[in-house]
Amino acid sequence: MIYKIIRQDKESDEITQQSFNSYDEAYDLLEEIYSDVCCSDADYGDRPYYEIIEIKE
Repeated sequence: MIYKIIRQDKESDEITQQSFNSYDEAYDLLEEIYSDVCCSDADYGDRPYYEIIEIKE
């Protein structure tokens, strides 16, 4: 299986151009991106929302 990260707003960026061999690889990248955001003071309106999807080969 191949996994991709897509943006909710359907825009494309350097993250959405990548593909991953496992869900965990994609998740680890998103975790790295969002690791600096604390839930209590996060302003999620300034950041795009990403979703991991499975691509059928």
